[in-house]
Amino acid sequence: MSLRRLNVAQRAVVVIGMGIALYLFGQWLIGFWEGGSAGSFGWVAYAPLSGATNPPVVLLHPWVRLSVWLALTAVWVLASVAVMSGRKATSAPAASDASHPEP
Repeated sequence: MSLRRLNVAQRAVVVIGMGIALYLFGQWLIGFWEGGSAGSFGWVAYAPLSGATNPPVVLLHPWVRLSVWLALTAVWVLASVAVMSGRKATSAPAASDASHPEP
């Protein structure tokens, strides 16, 4: 289906869905680069795991995180402009023009 055939409300839904997808992709990408630090937590104070240690966490520099989010935001903005820019409205011919067709 062509995006040009969608009305404005449907295009807005596409833009919002694309934003959510890019947000989730960004969260996954940063978590992947940080070695899965978001999932390496848990309660280890009970007897069988009392000596367990968590793997070292390698965090990204703040400027790298900012660069990732700015790049994803730029992709979203450019794609949103492309999706939301619809066809130019064509006006119906005036009644006086219909009675005198061009040769």
